Amino acid sequence: MTGDLRVALIGYGHAGAVFHAPLIRATPGLQVTVVVTRDPERQARARRDVSTAVVVDTAERVWERAGDLDLVVIAVPNRFHVPLARAALAARLPTVVDKPLAPDAGAARLLMEAFARAHVLLTVFHNRRWDGDFLTVQRLVRDDRLGPVHRFESRFERWRPALRGVWREWPDPADGGGLLLDLGSHLIDQSLLLFGSVSEVYAELDARRDREGAEDDAFVSLVHASGVRSHLWMSALAASPAPRYRVLGRRGAFTKYGEDGQESALRAGARPGDAGWGQETPDRWGWLETDGGHRERETTEPGAYDRFYSALSRALREGTAPPVEVQAAVDGLEVIEAARHAAATGCRVRRSQPAAERRRPR
Repeated sequence: MTGDLRVALIGYGHAGAVFHAPLIRATPGLQVTVVVTRDPERQARARRDVSTAVVVDTAERVWERAGDLDLVVIAVPNRFHVPLARAALAARLPTVVDKPLAPDAGAARLLMEAFARAHVLLTVFHNRRWDGDFLTVQRLVRDDRLGPVHRFESRFERWRPALRGVWREWPDPADGGGLLLDLGSHLIDQSLLLFGSVSEVYAELDARRDREGAEDDAFVSLVHASGVRSHLWMSALAASPAPRYRVLGRRGAFTKYGEDGQESALRAGARPGDAGWGQETPDRWGWLETDGGHRERETTEPGAYDRFYSALSRALREGTAPPVEVQAAVDGLEVIEAARHAAATGCRVRRSQPAAERRRPR
């Protein structure tokens, strides 16, 4: 492919306007040429933000002009991920789906298989793989700085005691609401990427703000085939912050407070390539503690959400691997389903392991 790849962005809410549009525009060789949104205020915002794009009100307008496009990005509520992805496949358009790929693993698996049969690229926007703090943990594990890891603790805990009336809080499984699919998708994806497949799952899921709503306070425990245990928390009712990460190994530990700043920077209008993009000040770096009680700050790797679309551009032009393999998204959804079953029964769910693991611990 030569020239800019032409992108249709379906949805211009938080995901489309804050994440996808700015990151696409910051990637050389990609250009947003169509934005789909029905909301008049979002249409006006899209016209201000993306001067290269035609703004239309239905996805059907995208399929009508599929021959003039190279990529479609689906950034709408979870309920619409699968039907829109299937429509993109029918139009033979390479597709990015914002996480989660689907509300359940079965639908995700069928979608993956359909794209594979058609030889059309499908990938999932798991941007938290490029959080600076996660890249730091990944480096410490890869370089064996902690010795063999035995416990990985990871949290997305926030203080949002009032309901906002958004679809993520709705209990209907078809809506794909609740923190387990929302924040848990990221936490589980990161733990699988670090430590490989999971043999045992336990979970506690609670709806604290509205007993009839989707879960807003959750804990998931994973035992990896490698022997590592991942303890994952997500909550909308955590007024006191706990560490974002605590990683315990035979020779040391790493503890990190505070969330990656790229989302806040994007909301404020900053963009990849700006001075200091993705970097943390030293007072926010984590602590590395090793044998003998030695304790020192560990530099946080620069966050790099823009790597997703750079890798995607290469995949489309050169046939390289997509930034996120769809199988990884399906694996994460299978763990989420096991967590729901474990929470409903109060039992640990044991999962059979394939003869050869799909991913080895890094």
